[in-house]
Amino acid sequence: MKQVRKILFPIDFAANFATLVPWVETFADKFDATVYVLFVAQDLSHFATFYVPHGNIEDFQQQAVNSARKRMAAAVEEFFKKFPKLETRVELGAPAEKILALVQKEKVDLIIMGAHGRKGLDRAIFGSVANKVVKSAPCPVLTIHP
Repeated sequence: MKQVRKILFPIDFAANFATLVPWVETFADKFDATVYVLFVAQDLSHFATFYVPHGNIEDFQQQAVNSARKRMAAAVEEFFKKFPKLETRVELGAPAEKILALVQKEKVDLIIMGAHGRKGLDRAIFGSVANKVVKSAPCPVLTIHP
């Protein structure tokens, strides 16, 4: 049987991410695995080509990252207290790329993530992160529609 020693749980702080936590907990308990919780703040620097002063975008992104770190700390307290092996990360960039980079860097064995089914403008701007990860991940990906 394949051993799952490292699980990546990318989150987006949507209200329904908490519904996925019991799934992550079940797998982490079953395999005594380390869980990596990752939030990626979308890099908006490519919007600097519009008439938006570049400094404003950088300031906004830094505020988003700082806010995400605070939200991650609160999420750990509220949802991840029972996880004995937990690492958290907050990064800035393209979510799918950052997820896949962490999988490679940490040699993650399993990814558990939500599949939100974004449509319209959300999908046009952000794309389907889950779809990109499923297509490119070197390990199994469990997607759950919350």
